[in-house]
Parts: sequence; C-alpha cells; structure tokens
Amino acid sequence: MADWNNESFRRLVKEIILASINAKWIHPSLALRLLKANLGSLEASCEIVEFALRQPLDEKIKPLLDRNIRILGISVSIWNHLAVIELLDELEKARQESSFYDPHISERRPFVVLGGPEVTHLPSDAKIFRYADYVIRGEGENAFRFLCEKILKENIQETEQREKPQFIIAEDINVNEIKSAYHLYTDEDLAKKLIYVEASRGCVFRCEFCLSSVKAENNENKTRDFELDKFFLEMDALLRRGVRTFKFLDRSFNSNIKRALQIAGFFLERIENNSPPPCISGAAVSRTTEGIPGNIVVHFEMFPSLFPPELREMLRRFPPGTLRIETGIQTLNPETAACIGRISNPEKELETLRFLREKTNAVIHADLIAGLPGEDIISFGRGFDRLWAALSCEGLPLGRIEIQLGILKLLPGAPISRQKSAFGMRYSVLPPYEIEETSAISAFDLKRIKNFARFWELIVNRNLVPQANFFKTNSIFDDFLKLSDFLFDRFGKNWGISRDELLKALF
Repeated sequence: MADWNNESFRRLVKEIILASINAKWIHPSLALRLLKANLGSLEASCEIVEFALRQPLDEKIKPLLDRNIRILGISVSIWNHLAVIELLDELEKARQESSFYDPHISERRPFVVLGGPEVTHLPSDAKIFRYADYVIRGEGENAFRFLCEKILKENIQETEQREKPQFIIAEDINVNEIKSAYHLYTDEDLAKKLIYVEASRGCVFRCEFCLSSVKAENNENKTRDFELDKFFLEMDALLRRGVRTFKFLDRSFNSNIKRALQIAGFFLERIENNSPPPCISGAAVSRTTEGIPGNIVVHFEMFPSLFPPELREMLRRFPPGTLRIETGIQTLNPETAACIGRISNPEKELETLRFLREKTNAVIHADLIAGLPGEDIISFGRGFDRLWAALSCEGLPLGRIEIQLGILKLLPGAPISRQKSAFGMRYSVLPPYEIEETSAISAFDLKRIKNFARFWELIVNRNLVPQANFFKTNSIFDDFLKLSDFLFDRFGKNWGISRDELLKALF
C-alpha cells in the first residue's frame, strides 16, 4: 500500500485532480482554474483535467484511472449532470477491478468532491450524491482549499468518513481577496478556445427562472465587482499572450454604466490602436510591435433596457468583427414578464435592438424562452415576429444576427417553481429540467417550438441561405414553424443532417 505521508512519494503524484465535462472542447472552465489558483500551498499538487460532453466515456475514464488521485473534484452543471453520474458510476466499477489500478494503491479510492451551480440547490437525496464524499454548495474558492487541507494534512482515511455525503455551505466570497486564475489558461487554450473572464459576480435583476433571483429574494441582488485596475492588468497580460476572444461571464454587464464604459473603452482603445484592418473570416492573428494581437473580439451580455446615449456612442465605434452583444429578451409579453419578476419594456428593448442592428457593427444574439407562465404559442409567435422585425433591417445582411429559442427550465431552487400549480407547469425531473407543458401551451406545441429552434439554428443562424426568402406571409414564426414541421417529417430528426440535404429540402 502506498505511503501517503511519505514526501518523496507525494511529490511523484498530483494528489488533487479538478475535472469538468465541458459542453464543447472550446469552452475551458474558468471555475476549475480559480479553484486551483486558490489552493495556496497545495496548488502544486493539483492538476486540471477537462473533457468534452460528446467525448467517448472511455476517453474520460482512462486519464483518471492513470493517476494516483487522493481528491477528485468535479464541477457539475445542468448540462453535464447526467454525464458526471455516468463517469462516476464507471469509475466506481473500475476501481473495484484491481487490474485497472497500480497494485500498490488499489486499496485507496479518491475522495469525491462535487461543486458547481447544479449541486448547490439539488435535494440532498439526489442520485448524483450517492457517489460523493463531500458536496460544496456555493462559491468554492475558499471552501475547497480548506477541505483539501483537512483531508491531506490530517491524513483522513476513507474509513474515517462519516455518513456520505457531507454538505459544506460556502458563503459568497470577497472577489478582491482571491487570486485570479487567468495565468492558468494554457497556450493551447489561448490559441484555440474561447477565453472566459469576469469583471463582476451576481446580478441586480430578479428573474424567477434564474438562480440569481434566490439572492434577490434575500435582498442580496447586487453585483460584487472586481477591482478594475488589477483586472485591466490581467486583460493586458492575456492580450500579450495572444488571446483573441474574450467572453464575459457577467450576467448584467451594463447594470453599472460607468463600469461598462470603462471596460468597453479599455478594449476599444486596444482595438483602435493595435489592430490591423478587421477580418471577419477568421484569418490568422497578426501582431504589432507591442506584442498585442489584432482581431480582438469581446462578447458582453447586456440588459436591453439599459442603453443610455454614452454607451451607444461607445458601441458605435467598435469595428466590424470585434464586438458581440448578447441580449436576453426572454419574452415580449408584459403580463408574462410580470409573472416572473422580470423588468419589461418591450418597445424600449426592441428600439435598442434596432439601434444595435442599424448603427453598430455588433453581432447581436437575442434570446426568447418558450413555456413561461401564462404565455401561449400565439403570444410567443407574436413576440418572435416583433423580435425578427427589429433585427432583420432591410438592406442589411442576416449574418450579424442570431435568435436563440430556448425552452423554460425549472432549475432546482429557482423561485419560479412555486408557480407550478397555478400555471399547470409539468416538467422533466431530469436535467436540464425543461418544461413539457403548461396550462397555456401544450406538450405538442412545445415540441414543435423545440424543433423550430433547432432548424432555425441550422438554417438562419448559421446562414445556410443568404436571405430568408422562403418566408411568404407577414408572420415569419408561422412560416418557419410550418417549414420546420415539414423538415422534421421529411428527415425524421433535426440532427445529423448535412447542409446539402437541408438545401435540397428547402429548394
């Protein structure tokens, strides 16, 4: 049996593995890097291992079996919840087969620590917890370090574990008292992946379908801001390492206009002063003598009602191919918005979208959610038509707009769950907990909208055709709903269809 107290042995292995199953290979986890960066003296004993959701299971299992792991921390979200269960179940089976393990450490199983947004509000009897020794609910930068120190420094044995799992309630941290983690992005990350950054945490709004509204109910709906001078130094360091795409995780980036202007201005200055002529085609990055790359792209999520003149003027200055703006419209029905505690001003929101479309070079991403309380398919379709009218300005190409349709998700712990009975909301108990029907919209119509969303992504968002010239009536929603019904009937599916097959079906 391996001697875990022997320093020479411990230097040979990474005792702590932080793992995640990311939605796609190009989406590295900032959360794992923050956990590692804040491990203090244990950081050198930690390794990050990331997988992609569609990656074969055996490719996820082998790297974990090949390592002598003492602590296995896994980040769980609604998108990887079931995949994590599958992974942990397979690891448990493999552990019991000694042929998979070094014979010297076959007796030792790693302590499994789960964290992330998904496990924070799950009921304590959720299936995923059967595989866990510890569950950290909340922000884990400090809590994970304390737990690892306890396990490793006190040499806790498996036999000493109490009834599993042990739940650790982690309080919100002071964001300016933790170490940043941007230096832990690898050169491969910087060259080939999206780079996630955050200038603030939290959200000032109270949308009941979002877990941020839990804090809002406790009058804690405010953002915690990172100190900007330090943040800008870190962004400059990333620029000099060759980062091209910065995707901000801030949920309400423009709730503080002064900070939004400072951050947007920081990137605009570097784009204007250091970039060659912009290129949207994805050409290779060129560099200036200062070592800061051109073709910088920034992605902000902004609330559509908060666009004062000074912000508009700044956004107008971004060259083509350098700015992406995500706006969560969610619904254009004021009664539905009131039901979910969402600030709603449809005319102002649509006017903002028209401004972004006509007066800026931004790529615009707008979201709508089907299945919200009290909204039927007629209301949803009417909202979609109004959104399309605001974005599809005559004479402008469609390539700069994306409309994403989502189905409402009843996230565990989100306040919207209290409206289930009043609005006849039936939903899947499996992640991602999508609504299956309500008293206002049938299961059949929700399935049609979900199918619509997939074909809209394939045909319009991905610019399969240069213009949406197959829409014949005044309602693009009605036209495309019929089209997506036809395509589903023709193919029997909405995935695994080649572009050529789609084009042939369309024309």
